[in-house]
Amino acid sequence: MPNGVRVVADPMPGLKTFALTVTVDGGSRWETPDRAGWSHFLEHLVFKGAGEMDSREIVERIERDGGHINAATGHERTSFEVRGLEGSLETALQVVSDLLLRPTLDPEEIEREKDVVAQEIAEAFDTPDDHVFEMAQDRAYPGQALGRPILGTVAALKPARRETVEAWRAALYAPERMVVAVSGAVDAHRLRDAAQGRFGDAPAAPDAARPASATFGGGHAMLKRRIEQANVVFLTPACGTADPAYPATRLLAEILGGGMASRLFQKAREELGLAYAVDAWFDAYAETGLLGIYAGCAPERAEALAQVCARELADLAANGPTADELARAKAVLVGGLMMSDESPASRAGRAAAQTLIFGAPIPTETAVARLRAQTVDDVRAAARRACAAGAATSVLGPAGAHGAGRVFADALG
Repeated sequence: MPNGVRVVADPMPGLKTFALTVTVDGGSRWETPDRAGWSHFLEHLVFKGAGEMDSREIVERIERDGGHINAATGHERTSFEVRGLEGSLETALQVVSDLLLRPTLDPEEIEREKDVVAQEIAEAFDTPDDHVFEMAQDRAYPGQALGRPILGTVAALKPARRETVEAWRAALYAPERMVVAVSGAVDAHRLRDAAQGRFGDAPAAPDAARPASATFGGGHAMLKRRIEQANVVFLTPACGTADPAYPATRLLAEILGGGMASRLFQKAREELGLAYAVDAWFDAYAETGLLGIYAGCAPERAEALAQVCARELADLAANGPTADELARAKAVLVGGLMMSDESPASRAGRAAAQTLIFGAPIPTETAVARLRAQTVDDVRAAARRACAAGAATSVLGPAGAHGAGRVFADALG
């Protein structure tokens, strides 16, 4: 399109449903401290009215056709999604394009939504297994946008007015930063024509400066709460989305704590009984990433659990996984890719994100081949990277658990 909106059509023959995802290359990473939370706040506001629709009509237009609409704001991307029945794609495009390009941004709604988001921020703080992640993220990237909560702060939202929010929208939801992706019951030519009609006349915006590269910090955050269990998070540095080590790091997270056959689940939960819930994951951003471990445990067991988590990660760094572990992790991740390929929503979301990151969707066959090509040495190298630059940890709960973060970092070496 002339204004830079990219369109991806992904027909799935025989399907009677579709998933539309419009993803924007922008989220909380683009915010300054005095604008913390504005991307998430804007995503809320556009649902209060857009085009000729009020808040109720936005939802009713989708649901009258048997569809569902949702949106989400992340650190690096903001996405709007509609799942619907064959024949209702034009309505979905109209609604989403109005949300992104023609929101009402009524001043009364702006003030009302500030209170709603303030309640959401308070709820996250009051939810231990939400807030503990924010604490760890802040230690991983201290003083940086990537370390701040996506919800932002009440103080930063307070000065928001219609004019300033509209300026934020015009920059964040600029057409050249958008990808329109549809999977399922879709005709490629008709989609391009329809997308041109809905998004093609949006004015381009000045190029926004890319966020500064994030630098892993490390350190330990602790918060005392009168609750029964301790919530602990251990973070170590990892690679970004375009790094060649990306597939090996995904396998590392799966082997370490991705499921019931993982090392942490079997050792910490099944064998030693140190925690009811324990898992590991991998979050990748543009140029950096995090390997994370979360657990909920009795306070008096937190330090022993931290030692086990560090010991298992350090062993993977020193010796790598066994051949059986690697084969099982590959099977799990390949199976997940294959299963997600049967979901129009998964395919559309993946296609939109990959187009923003790489310029085009990555075929499933390519992703599968990259996973299957990983060796024991590749996973060992990813684990070494995770152990090489310290740790960012958080502990929320009784004071008896507060030493767990330092125990993890010390045991990791």
